[in-house]
Amino acid sequence: MSRSQYLCISLLCLSLVIFAVILQQTGFQGVMYLPCPLCILQRVGYLAIAIACFCAAGFRLSRKIFHGIAILFSAYGISVATRQVWLLSHPESSCGIDPLETWINQFQLVQSLPWLFKADGLCSAKLPAILGLQVPEWSLLWFVVLFLVLLFTFFRVRRT
Repeated sequence: MSRSQYLCISLLCLSLVIFAVILQQTGFQGVMYLPCPLCILQRVGYLAIAIACFCAAGFRLSRKIFHGIAILFSAYGISVATRQVWLLSHPESSCGIDPLETWINQFQLVQSLPWLFKADGLCSAKLPAILGLQVPEWSLLWFVVLFLVLLFTFFRVRRT
């Protein structure tokens, strides 16, 4: 994978997090999209992929290591997003205040950047769909795309 491709993946992941923050701050169709604990964990996944790809672009000798880390975080994102999509289809499984919310909101990073990392929403909340899909479904789709691209390029033999 070339340096510019790693940077494009980093920018894509950062753009997805920025879009999530914009939805959180401004809303869509008059509805505020408050992030739930699983949303925050997905943001961490996107940011970790962005950082790993940025490091892969910058450090040629450690490129495969950072590429592998990006693959692991995309798999992590798939698991978290899959859980949230499952909760959307089984809303009776979610309770009012999620214990995960209390755990996430106690971190210093959350106290420093509450607009990015504070969990306030419910994981099973049905919000208006954006282009036919719920936000967790979009997130799952993007994590799967990132995983497949990163996995395919990891094992591809580079011809020089």
